[in-house]
Amino acid sequence: MSTTDEQRDDGAHAGFHRAAFTRADDTPDEDFYAQRPRQPDALMDAGARSAVTALYKTALPEEGVILDLMAGEASHLPKDVTFDRVVGLGVNPLSMGANDQLDEAVLHDLNADPGLPFADASFDAACLCDGLAYLTQPVTVLADVLRVLRPGAPLVVTFSSRFEARKAVALWQALEDPDRQRLVGILMERAGFVTLDTGEVTPPEDLPAWQDTVYAVIGRAPPTA
Repeated sequence: MSTTDEQRDDGAHAGFHRAAFTRADDTPDEDFYAQRPRQPDALMDAGARSAVTALYKTALPEEGVILDLMAGEASHLPKDVTFDRVVGLGVNPLSMGANDQLDEAVLHDLNADPGLPFADASFDAACLCDGLAYLTQPVTVLADVLRVLRPGAPLVVTFSSRFEARKAVALWQALEDPDRQRLVGILMERAGFVTLDTGEVTPPEDLPAWQDTVYAVIGRAPPTA
């Protein structure tokens, strides 16, 4: 490999090994999920999904314009909070069509095209639940998420231990949950997000329907100068 090729490869993978974001099943995501009647709203259990909703209630701005990245059947948004508009972006039209929290559904495969089809500074917040594990160009995607967020707007990334092994990237599968959380923070920092905040919610012992720990990383678009 030439020096130029090495530099280009480093730029595409943000300093990670070029195999870090490869997947066992490289079928285009749109084709992969088309084989299922619907994409599950999340692999998290019911208790964990409720924890995500509680986080969104505190982290997402009321009456804001919200971008739900890699959207499915549910956006897990609090029903007692009013948002101006919620836009879902994903690969499965049937799943997004069943999501009654979306005002608009945009069919777009971020692995095929990491650029978002939105204007600069279009959104007051973005959320990504159970999705980062599947991005083959995560820093490029996150950098474009940053582009479409308004100054100071949050990106809320959440996940649990569960994931679709055939489509999750190699690095995600090689790590344990705390290291995955650190990885998310590193990716967000390299994309340009600032003021990162991390946390986790462990299931209480008295709720047997809740078994999944929820990990979260919140970063913000830089404020205006």
